[in-house]
Amino acid sequence: MHLPPDPVYKTELGALYCSDSLEFMRNLPSDSVNLVVTSPPYALHFKKEYGNANQADYTAWLIPFANEIKRIIKPSGSFVLNLGGAWQPGAPVRSLYHYRTLLALVDDVGFQLAQEFFWYNPAKMPAPAEWVNVRRIRVKDSVEYIFWLVKDPMANADNRKVLQPYSEDMKRLIKRGVKQTVRPSGHIINDSFASDQGGSIPPNIIQCGNNESNSAYIKTSKLLGNKVHPARFPAELPRFFIEFLTKPGNLVLDPFAGSNTTGFVAEELNRRWIGLEIRSDYAEESRLRFELPETEAAATTPSQSCLAL
Repeated sequence: MHLPPDPVYKTELGALYCSDSLEFMRNLPSDSVNLVVTSPPYALHFKKEYGNANQADYTAWLIPFANEIKRIIKPSGSFVLNLGGAWQPGAPVRSLYHYRTLLALVDDVGFQLAQEFFWYNPAKMPAPAEWVNVRRIRVKDSVEYIFWLVKDPMANADNRKVLQPYSEDMKRLIKRGVKQTVRPSGHIINDSFASDQGGSIPPNIIQCGNNESNSAYIKTSKLLGNKVHPARFPAELPRFFIEFLTKPGNLVLDPFAGSNTTGFVAEELNRRWIGLEIRSDYAEESRLRFELPETEAAATTPSQSCLAL
């Protein structure tokens, strides 16, 4: 793979480029990337400083990127896309942009939906304030959508890599065993149900706060007067999917890298990586993730605060 010679910075395993990701991906060879995991700007009804398409135009804006992503990922590879929901302007009703985008990715681009995941962020602020805090006719929206898309239904994946600790009840069952029984639903429970498989299979709900305001990375950025990306990707989301869908040495790409959380996590997990960020200030500032002392850098990814529910 021939990459441009001038990244903003590079490490032993990867590089961050300040580039239009659509143009950059067009120069990558087909079937060369194992995983694309990203969180592009959401389709909010107000403009953000990092740039975002509106709800009406969002799907058309994203599809050219998706076409290139489908071309560059391997047949065994995956595309993991985080999209936040949105409200329609001036009314307490939800936008359907993310559903329309998913349908276009499947029907028009040719991806298949392997599974949908839901990111539950308990730290999310109650919004929109008009409907949630003032009129009190809606509740806090704390869930975002993550679509796992593939070319091949049998794309690489292994849930044994992301097992969760057993509950105390399950530990007791493993210790004492169970007798074969038939549940009212018709499911047969036999003694294999209580065998120790090393952990419980995670569900498709991931709980993870996005509140690293006190991390060493953020503190250092502020001390240096750098521009901190206002919509940072929590480290445990790319961590879960990198572990679940790739192996050490595989290549991970984030075409909307922002503060390059994906690249940082990929480096930790011994995956090769490419990060693409169009804004030079965000691209340059993300270098800090790799320059902090090891103990401080680890504090930016507090895995104990995130779990699959």
